[in-house]
Amino acid sequence: MATALILSISAYAQEPGDAKAGYAFAQRNCAECHAVGRGQTESQNQDAPSFESVAKTGGMTGRALVVWLETSHPTMPNFLFSEKDRNDVVAYILSLKPVPAQ
Repeated sequence: MATALILSISAYAQEPGDAKAGYAFAQRNCAECHAVGRGQTESQNQDAPSFESVAKTGGMTGRALVVWLETSHPTMPNFLFSEKDRNDVVAYILSLKPVPAQ
């Protein structure tokens, strides 16, 4: 168990950002539409994926999330992130990825 935790922490250590700050930012700015908490699967807006489902998308990386967050979407308002806020949200979403079984 401790090994899995250490591996999960080191796997995300390469990504810039503070997951705790990203969660706080998401609660303030994203939760109106998205389910942002761990274990929350149903978003307020049916067209808005939960953060956990985004994290579980095959091949999801920090770079892919940055591109996703910086690309306008027809169903998402244009939202401008500071680089710090964006990196924090990316770190938080990546923290929701399941830890691979050893």
